[in-house]
Amino acid sequence: MALAFAGLLTSAAAAHAEPRKVILDDDGFALAQWMVIKAPNVQVLGVTTVTGDAWTKEATADALRGVEIAGRPDLPVYTGATYPLVNTEAQTERWEALYGKLVWKGVWMKHWVEPTLQKLPPYHGPDVVPDLPQGNPTIKAQQERAADFMIDMVHRYPHQVSIIATGPLTNLALAQRLDPEFASLAKELVYMGGCLNPRQTRPDEVAHQFAREFLNAPRREFNIRFDPEGASIALRAPWARITMIPVDPSTDTELTPALLKRLSRSGTPVAQSLKTREPGFPLWDEIAAAVWLDPSLITQKAELYVDVNSQFGPSYGDILSWTPGYQPGLGEGKTIVVQKIDVPRFEDLMDRLVAAPQKPLSGKPLP
Repeated sequence: MALAFAGLLTSAAAAHAEPRKVILDDDGFALAQWMVIKAPNVQVLGVTTVTGDAWTKEATADALRGVEIAGRPDLPVYTGATYPLVNTEAQTERWEALYGKLVWKGVWMKHWVEPTLQKLPPYHGPDVVPDLPQGNPTIKAQQERAADFMIDMVHRYPHQVSIIATGPLTNLALAQRLDPEFASLAKELVYMGGCLNPRQTRPDEVAHQFAREFLNAPRREFNIRFDPEGASIALRAPWARITMIPVDPSTDTELTPALLKRLSRSGTPVAQSLKTREPGFPLWDEIAAAVWLDPSLITQKAELYVDVNSQFGPSYGDILSWTPGYQPGLGEGKTIVVQKIDVPRFEDLMDRLVAAPQKPLSGKPLP
């Protein structure tokens, strides 16, 4: 496996004489972002934050601390959208009164509907930034807004910038509305979000609890449901290439205590920081990072046209998809949908990147 991994990196370096440029857009900095930052032949242009699982100010503090732990305090962090384009906490509560309770509501989550093994994050307002479990950052975020930064980068490096989005797609929608050339100037979009037809594959209780979100609503997923209008705008934008990582392949994965112990056994700061992470979660965002780094991890995929239901009703925020030829032709984007991955190789990639030596600082700002 070590030789195979070395061969992968060698072939990747040969295929990309210049480092692959990427922006990491997320609502909570964690293992997925560290994987990309520590990967060889990758130039992270910046990290942008958005409200979802955490408010954007807290997500920004988390990202700042994350780049410090990765040994890359030179990486700029940009604060993004605080609220979805249309959806609100009050509107979400009204939706629940009409159509039933949501399993997860991100920053609007006050209590679990039923007993669960996972901790409930503290409920607070958008301006509260709690002390972080891994320590608070000592560096500051950039003044420029996330959407403006994204626009600047695709104009500076036309058709070279990948965007990996692992939270709600609000920043991408804002960027597209501010600059209609935005998506067409990017190289690609890789995003974690949505459901197609997931099936619980792991037999343990933790996996069963996470399956509650899609057992009776197989098209619903938090990142898309939090800002359906933003997601629809982002996914209808004219990207050259879109790769979707829905919930489906994550049902084969879990950050078990054994895997967490394996990932945190090395002496790197990233590995040591993982000791504070709660086990038992599917590896949603990590799959998005991994398949961007190594597309050969994908063992099953489909090419579909994808959009989001933005009509306020029982299916508000659900993913819509069509095989080619059946789409209505209203701007929905042709998308590569990842359905299954090679889980052992995926875990191996995570392990090797976490244990890899720190990459040197760039030593200079972006040109």
